[in-house]
Amino acid sequence: MKIHEYLAIDLFRKFGIPVAGGRIAENVSEAVAIAQEIGYPVVLKAQVLVGGRGKAGGVKLAKNKEELTAHFNQIKNLVIKGYSVDKILIVRALDIKKEFYSAVTIDQVKNDVVLIASAEGGVDIEETAKSHPEKIHKYYFHGHNEIDLKRWPPFIKAVFPDPTLQEPATKIFQKLSNLFFEYDCSLAEINPLVIDHKGELYAADAKINFDDNALYRHTDIQFLRDMKYEDPDEVEAKQNDLSFVKMEGNVGCIVNGAGLAMATLDIIKLLGGEPANFLDVGGSSNPKKVLNALRIILQNKKVKSILINIFGGITRCDDIAMGILQARKELDIPVPLVVRLTGTNEKEAKKILAENNINTFSTMREAVQKVVELAK
Repeated sequence: MKIHEYLAIDLFRKFGIPVAGGRIAENVSEAVAIAQEIGYPVVLKAQVLVGGRGKAGGVKLAKNKEELTAHFNQIKNLVIKGYSVDKILIVRALDIKKEFYSAVTIDQVKNDVVLIASAEGGVDIEETAKSHPEKIHKYYFHGHNEIDLKRWPPFIKAVFPDPTLQEPATKIFQKLSNLFFEYDCSLAEINPLVIDHKGELYAADAKINFDDNALYRHTDIQFLRDMKYEDPDEVEAKQNDLSFVKMEGNVGCIVNGAGLAMATLDIIKLLGGEPANFLDVGGSSNPKKVLNALRIILQNKKVKSILINIFGGITRCDDIAMGILQARKELDIPVPLVVRLTGTNEKEAKKILAENNINTFSTMREAVQKVVELAK
């Protein structure tokens, strides 16, 4: 789950990370009142959950009321990567002397949490990582949720050679990692972390992503989700206990087990098809799951055929078959279904489907070949 910058800033404040003062505005009068309170110059920042807002004109500096009014109206009329701007963050402009990058995230390869920092912060950090990887420094937590001060000095000195900055930077990194672990984040990022004209460090931006699977532990942040940016099919799938991710293709997929689902997507691509989704019905044998899965997939008008690929272990193939029949009664299914069932109660399932004129395939490759052919 992603949240807007202004909400991330509130969490930064809660954990004691220094931020530039400011608030959210939905109209010009609110923006003017905020600017008068914190003092000019101010920065206006469009609140959208997509990247590239700066290059799209969504971040502007205003030195007075006239500039603020003009910039506010310009940003309010922007559409950034398909999303309109509903709210604009008004913050105190910092006299920036240098920018740094910092983030706590997860290294999936090393299966560890990592703090990443660089003295080359700002919008081009991705380019820095590609062209000058030696400027990106990493501190791994080694399974702990606190910084080990014995291993810390080489890292902090590499990012902040100035000794006067090492202690305040360490405190900010400690607070950022505390936030990351306490809220089960997948990313807690400051870009840029800046030094102002007084030599003080501030988070000039805030980005936080949360692990969806841990949200049940954090009722205080669940309401921060902006549903405008959520795919309605993915929301419905989650409500029905289905693991679902929409993709760009035209072959719908209903599979049990994440591993088999990923393998199914790979084989669809291998045989010239394009998957429309990832959908794992899990280990449940509830026929209702198949009905819900088909309903969600059919809401995607790009779908031209649907593959149901089940390896029955805990999941019983005959229950899946009953779910398919129930779906045929309750839903309008305008595209062909291709079914492959193997495992627990396979014979019973195939008999149920055969009696209702639904053919099944014995191997995954045969089933995928057929569903790809039907989608073309």
